[in-house]
Amino acid sequence: MKTLTNPTPCHFERSGIALKGNSTDSRNLLFHPQKLDCRLLRPQSYCLLLIAFILSLCAFAGAQSKSAPPASSPWILTWSDEFNGPNGSSVDASKWVFDVGGNGWGNNELEYYTARITNAYQQDGNLVIKVLQEKYTGADGVTRNYTSARLTTLGKFSQAYGRFEARMKIPSGQGMWPAFWMMGDDIDKVQWPACGEIDVMENIGKEPDIVHGSIHGPGFSDGDLEAHFRLPPGQALADDFHVYAVEWEPDAVRFYLDDHLYVTRTHADMRPGWKWSFDHPFFLLLNVAVGGDWPGSPDATTVFPQTMLVDYVRVYRRAGSSGNAASTPR
Repeated sequence: MKTLTNPTPCHFERSGIALKGNSTDSRNLLFHPQKLDCRLLRPQSYCLLLIAFILSLCAFAGAQSKSAPPASSPWILTWSDEFNGPNGSSVDASKWVFDVGGNGWGNNELEYYTARITNAYQQDGNLVIKVLQEKYTGADGVTRNYTSARLTTLGKFSQAYGRFEARMKIPSGQGMWPAFWMMGDDIDKVQWPACGEIDVMENIGKEPDIVHGSIHGPGFSDGDLEAHFRLPPGQALADDFHVYAVEWEPDAVRFYLDDHLYVTRTHADMRPGWKWSFDHPFFLLLNVAVGGDWPGSPDATTVFPQTMLVDYVRVYRRAGSSGNAASTPR
């Protein structure tokens, strides 16, 4: 809310609603909802009370919109984490498990993923994944020079089809590799890439303005079906929160940045010897890797610690859908 001055125009903003009027001049503003206008009538103290009341209603409406889609939305919320736990607390153990280890994860990554609150905790309504530059030896005897966290819902929640989204503010810097992604929950039976993988978003630090979205499966596990979207000049993904999402249906996977559709993958993308593996429940993953074959190693310009903030993760099913579109906790 901006400070009232006299005799300059007054302008109040909150949750997309603006109230405009003339200078206060020790009198009040009468609010006309149909016109979104203000007129000078009564003592200023009543003006301030009225404005506070209106803004409180806006704040309440904003809080409601954070927890549920509009009534007209085609999506029904099936699972979410808003990360509203006590500051400094670990994540909800009924929703998340930690992948722990420093084996490079098939990509020659340099970090050791831990389950410590030092590397993953809730703070001010966000999940914080903190990447530290520290020498760390895990229970398996592996020593790494960086620590981070990798959270999954495997064994807790998985779903086939729907909308999967996260609002995040990612880290920046050479060697950083944040990701929000999904894999088939049959991974223990069929292994990767037969289980399928959907990378809702990936970013590598040397490309601060580019988000990558990909699918992987049998025959196309090396980035054959990767696409990306570049922000306007002068902008970087790490500058602010963004909503990263996919809408997944039996015959298509659509990728979005802030509700901007930038690529759609379908059966038509399959080549001889490739298999569409997106017909069964997938679980969720959040992590920040350090280094690896794709991003390269940190260098002298990389600042530590690095943090990724996750405001929320939400999963929806399309209204009227059933069967495979239903959530499948395990």
